[in-house]
Amino acid sequence: ESRPDAVLLDLMLPGQSGLEVLRQIRQVCQATPVLVVSVKDDETEKVCALELGADDYVTKPFAPRELVARIKDCLGTPE
Repeated sequence: ESRPDAVLLDLMLPGQSGLEVLRQIRQVCQATPVLVVSVKDDETEKVCALELGADDYVTKPFAPRELVARIKDCLGTPE
């Protein structure tokens, strides 16, 4: 009944692909921002996630301030 304001999704999930989870999220809700975080930094993986509907893609390791700034950007929240 309630939806999250945003989803922070790691692609390396146990038992299921994060990309499959992203597909499922997009089938249910197009409007919820999804920010992908992953150790995978190759261009193909990034492009695939973005084409499936991710709003942003951050590679690990990342600075906490950068992640917060990207989440605020996805939410349209001013700094």
